[in-house]
Amino acid sequence: MIPLTSSDESATRARAIRRVTLVAIVTNSALTLGQIAVGLFAQAFSLVADAAHTLSDLITDFMVLAAGRHGADPADLDHPYGHGRIETATSLMLGASLAAVGIGFLWTSGIRLQHMDAQTPLHPAALIMALFTLAAKETLSRFTLAAGRRLRAPLLEANAWHARSDAASSLVVAIGIGGSLAGYPFLEPLAAAVVGFLILRMGIRLGWNAVRELIDTGLPPEELARMRQTIAGTPGVAGLHELRTRHMAQRVLCDAHVQVDPRITVSEGHYISDNVALAVRAAHPDVSEVLVHIDTEDDGQTTSGGERLPSRAAVIEELAVLVADERENGENTGIPPFQRLQLHYFDRHIEVEVYFAPDACPADIDALRRRTDVWLVARPHYRKIVYYVLLAP
Repeated sequence: MIPLTSSDESATRARAIRRVTLVAIVTNSALTLGQIAVGLFAQAFSLVADAAHTLSDLITDFMVLAAGRHGADPADLDHPYGHGRIETATSLMLGASLAAVGIGFLWTSGIRLQHMDAQTPLHPAALIMALFTLAAKETLSRFTLAAGRRLRAPLLEANAWHARSDAASSLVVAIGIGGSLAGYPFLEPLAAAVVGFLILRMGIRLGWNAVRELIDTGLPPEELARMRQTIAGTPGVAGLHELRTRHMAQRVLCDAHVQVDPRITVSEGHYISDNVALAVRAAHPDVSEVLVHIDTEDDGQTTSGGERLPSRAAVIEELAVLVADERENGENTGIPPFQRLQLHYFDRHIEVEVYFAPDACPADIDALRRRTDVWLVARPHYRKIVYYVLLAP
């Protein structure tokens, strides 16, 4: 079985979101037509108004369909991190629409409570349609919410709560129609006020979560603590002094500054960083990208005076002068006769390792080592220079 790549997983997820949204579109279309027809027949204008609310839900379904399609587009030059924020922006609009619906319920219920004498006789068919709409909307809400959690799609979850708000409006209509038929017309505006408050609260919560994502809010402290443990437990990691996270739709992006032994090679540092990224993604499935910056245990590249430590080219130039001082003719070719040179940078100094060819003269190396002890006194940037002779091949 060929494993799915991240692009395959994104495409599969996008198709699943589209299927769920298409079910919602078909359901809301049928309910809108049924509510309008029965509402006009039964003289239930509240049912017609609820049809308008269902129509608004249908419009948001098309918004979700478009966002789910474009949000799965791969990264490009203008969007190097992908298009996941399209889902976030749409979730923000859905949250705002929920808040607006809640305010509308509160406003309308207040007006109805002031004009109780304006109620008109209703046909019982209106109550049947309201109850059917309530059942359909609640079923659709649960179906969409389960799919949203399974696919880790906040966009679908937001739309599910929007469907739940529409089910609440149908409940309000059912209570209002039932109350009118039973001789208690005040039940409709009272229930509308309660549901309006709940919908407003849900809209604010969804909108606030989207805003938090858009301003790059990180993971909760407890999740960060778990992630720190994962990184610290990776072999080769000596410390962690910076960890940042942020959300992008269903994904989490992470970057960390990991400290390692300053004397290891670049390739070993890269190996450790790869292992850190693999460990984080394995222990935290929501994390899709990990950027690891390798630092030394004694992190820093400046001296006590604020100057930059010498570069490799500067070190080679100074060592060339030192070698020339040891030569009988004092010649400085600018290129020391070393096979390999390794530099270890610390906070306020560097250490130098010099490797000679196997056929190098031991007497010359010993003379250079003795000269180095005096040479280092006037150069505080250097802690020590160690000379080695490579083994014969």
